[in-house]
Amino acid sequence: MKTTLFLFSSLILVSACQQKTEMPDTLPFQVAKAYGIENFDKVNSIAYTWNVQRDSVNVLSRDWKWNIKDSTVYYSGPDTTFTYSLTADSLPKQDGGFINDKYWAMMPFQLAWDQGYTFETVENVPSPIKGANSTKLTIIYQSGEAESMGMGYTPGDAYDLYLDENLMITEWVFRRGNGAEGRPVTWETVESHGPLKFVTEHFNAEGKRTLWISNIKVE
Repeated sequence: MKTTLFLFSSLILVSACQQKTEMPDTLPFQVAKAYGIENFDKVNSIAYTWNVQRDSVNVLSRDWKWNIKDSTVYYSGPDTTFTYSLTADSLPKQDGGFINDKYWAMMPFQLAWDQGYTFETVENVPSPIKGANSTKLTIIYQSGEAESMGMGYTPGDAYDLYLDENLMITEWVFRRGNGAEGRPVTWETVESHGPLKFVTEHFNAEGKRTLWISNIKVE
């Protein structure tokens, strides 16, 4: 899975460091608030490890530290370790991994940071894995707008987010290119770090933990 907007190195950083006094009272922003977006101006950096179970034996892990104030990213993976600037004219290939992994770690905040998407809501929908009564929030990134702004590794993707009564994400379905079908996974194990909340475990329909976030540190 790849994420859709390459807005991060410009507008996202501005939004992260200079929070608006008031946010739109839309469902995507309400979800972001449930995870602590209004406290993001208190955060200097976020570090975490992104882990994915590729088969019954092998686990791929990538370590990240996003230094928000100075717009740099530290990366350590199986190939190399280095720090790069998000304001550089040319970004390394690993930035695609950073964008992807950040959506798993911080999707609720992306709802406040990102532009160029539309959303739809449906009440009282059963979640695809557990069948829990949910509010379904569908986020559709606009490929034309994203491409015209020079953004996006895979613009045009869609996410179906299934929300509980506290507006926390319990499951999602990522649909590449806004296709009809996608692969559902759960969003489980909420952890508080500093003023923010993170979901740290994801299970597939067969009950196998396929992806998890560890070693979270918020400064």
